[in-house]
Amino acid sequence: MTFPIIFAVVWALILAGGGGLLTTIGEWYRTLEKPSWQPPDWLFGPAWTIILALAAWAFVLSWNGAPEGDRPLLIGLYLANGLFHFLWSPLFFTAKRPDWALIEVPFLWLSVLALTIFLREWSVAASWMIVPYLVWVSFAAILNWKIVKLNGPFGRKAAA
Repeated sequence: MTFPIIFAVVWALILAGGGGLLTTIGEWYRTLEKPSWQPPDWLFGPAWTIILALAAWAFVLSWNGAPEGDRPLLIGLYLANGLFHFLWSPLFFTAKRPDWALIEVPFLWLSVLALTIFLREWSVAASWMIVPYLVWVSFAAILNWKIVKLNGPFGRKAAA
């Protein structure tokens, strides 16, 4: 296997596995008021699997199209996105602070937008492969906002 394939697979597995481990659908989450248009819980796993697989494939395509001097930027974009992606679940589910997760969402969203924009220079197909990620994070941000609006304030109430 080549570096871009290994990097892409490890990146996707860390985000998918870590996100899954940090997402506890427990009693606290079940008691939150949620909008009627929220997808069923079972849909999130398959959606993230497809999105992260497409993003990993986009990395490989971009790596193959990028000049050697641009490859550190490509890696940096994916590492930054991975960090922001990884932060959301522990804020929302572990800390039980959807309000903090909502503050983090713009950083995640901007990191996905940056992928969409920068990858286009190296592979138009790769850039389009990131679009479902951008759409899903946009939808998740609206859902996160609605959950905060329906259930806030958080803090002492969430710890009980």
